[in-house]
Amino acid sequence: MKKIAIDSLGSIDAAAKEFAAALGENKVVAFYGSMGAGKTTFISALCRFFGVDDDVCSPTFTIVNEYRAADGDSIFHFDFYRIEALKEAVDIGFEEYLYSGSLCLIEWPEKIEPLLPDDTLNVKIYALPDDSRIIEIENI
Repeated sequence: MKKIAIDSLGSIDAAAKEFAAALGENKVVAFYGSMGAGKTTFISALCRFFGVDDDVCSPTFTIVNEYRAADGDSIFHFDFYRIEALKEAVDIGFEEYLYSGSLCLIEWPEKIEPLLPDDTLNVKIYALPDDSRIIEIENI
């Protein structure tokens, strides 16, 4: 397990760079954390690192947003907070995204865990009382 500390928003881009280096060849990343832990904020920093020019926001209502990285590759950002059944994820073609070879960043993965590949990188984000964050990366 690898841990990355984020002391403040000012250090989030450095944390995203460190995280990206730890990704290796992993393409499916499941972000676990309570509401307000900073999942979307961290994913936004990660997308900036990869050269995404678009505003990165949580796809809470659309379920998935697609971004274009500086190298032209797609990055898919999922938010499954509002789904109530696995069928909803299947109906949007979630499994096709997973095996597309593109980076898939998933918020609220606990809602769709049976669909996740075995090599999914599991990431837990914890908000600490001083407003700092700890990111724990499993499967490394």
